[in-house]
Amino acid sequence: MIEWVSLSTGARPVPRPVATSLVWAAAFGGALVLVALLNTLVGTDKPGLALVALSLLAALLGLCARFTAAPGTAVLCWLFLNGFAIPPAGTLTWAGHRDTFWLSCLLAAALVGTALARLVHARAAYRRITEGVVAAEPGDGPRYF
Repeated sequence: MIEWVSLSTGARPVPRPVATSLVWAAAFGGALVLVALLNTLVGTDKPGLALVALSLLAALLGLCARFTAAPGTAVLCWLFLNGFAIPPAGTLTWAGHRDTFWLSCLLAAALVGTALARLVHARAAYRRITEGVVAAEPGDGPRYF
């Protein structure tokens, strides 16, 4: 006999972050495609646009990643930004203040995305827990169903 069970009953766990290696693979592929697309459409003379696009990619990847994946995600995005989004393409350079700023922006974006995801998941878990608690009178304390 088949018994129908509602899948939404019971406590739902907080989603687990994606493995760091998968996040880094997505950062590698996403940065490659994004920089190639920007170089084709805009050219290599606007690294600020590439920085904004790669920062958004880092933040989106941070939504499903652990905090430990953020530095690697930032470095991978910076490698494509530095190597292919500014002339001469294919050559890595280090221009002190500029590259430090770029790395800081990419790291901050990845960390903000990860922190935002953790806050949203924690708030959703808190709401699921407190739905079962109802206070009858101010002095009675909580009742559980």
